[in-house]
Amino acid sequence: MTAVRIATRGSKLALWQAEHIKSELCAREPGLVVELVVIKTTGDRVLDRSLSAIGGKGLFTKEVEEALLDERADLAVHSLKDVPTEETSGLVLAAFPPREQPWDALLYRPELGLAGAAGTLITGAAVLAQLPSGARLGTSSLRRACQLLALRPDLQIVPLRGNVDTRLRKLYDGELDAAVLAAAGLTRLGLGAHIKAVFSPSELLPACGQGALAVQCRSEDEATRGRLARLDDAATRQAVRAERTLNHRLGGSCQTPIAAHAQLVPADPASAGTQLLLTAMVGSLDGKTVLRANSTGNADDPDTLAETVAQALLQQGAQALLRSDAAR
Repeated sequence: MTAVRIATRGSKLALWQAEHIKSELCAREPGLVVELVVIKTTGDRVLDRSLSAIGGKGLFTKEVEEALLDERADLAVHSLKDVPTEETSGLVLAAFPPREQPWDALLYRPELGLAGAAGTLITGAAVLAQLPSGARLGTSSLRRACQLLALRPDLQIVPLRGNVDTRLRKLYDGELDAAVLAAAGLTRLGLGAHIKAVFSPSELLPACGQGALAVQCRSEDEATRGRLARLDDAATRQAVRAERTLNHRLGGSCQTPIAAHAQLVPADPASAGTQLLLTAMVGSLDGKTVLRANSTGNADDPDTLAETVAQALLQQGAQALLRSDAAR
């Protein structure tokens, strides 16, 4: 009987993601025995400081990857937005399953009594505009803070880390007036009812890879790579490749507000073909400067598309913003 071990973080969301991949593997290979190997990462242990203050990218993946490299596990499941763009030697991102919605969600305390039809969602910017002056909004993402401050410069951005339950508790206990979380995580945990509005990409671009999972294994493990190939979604792989290539080209990190989203769009009204549309943003930490660029290109060549959009941002002055933010 074949057995595989999945390395995962221990949060509710990470465990949901690992169980999801487990079920997908077992559905394709009846009789497969799958064990979860729970790993506590630096990002899970240090919760009193921002990610940018304790090292940025890799804080949620390093120890999980070590479990693969020393063969305590055969594969690992990550939230792709947490995975550095430079792949670890000896490991490969072998599968990108179909992506969940990548958008950011706005939550607020019910006591605020903001307008909106019951049971319906209105755009995040429309609800954001109704928050009281100087409202306390929780997020530890510089990307979110930049774009939110561009929409509402008076907001008080309050650092918000911890698992989803902790973030919801801080909101509903009155420490915050509102919070922004990834819609995908809330949806996967069955907490979609807390979402009051979803930001459109024109209002708040998501993080590179947001809403997508990455399944990783050792590069030389051909059996596992073959098993994971059955989970790979071509459209998701093309989109996240464009986003991550752009992020890498710009030298993005947790210390710089960079966002990107790619999706397949019709090549033209008369054609059944598709192209890849990539939209990206670079901004200042205070939200006073937000640069955006987009382009469409061959879906089979996401790297060239990413280079085109990166160059458009650099021509607008993105390099100066990236240097300034990284120096803080």
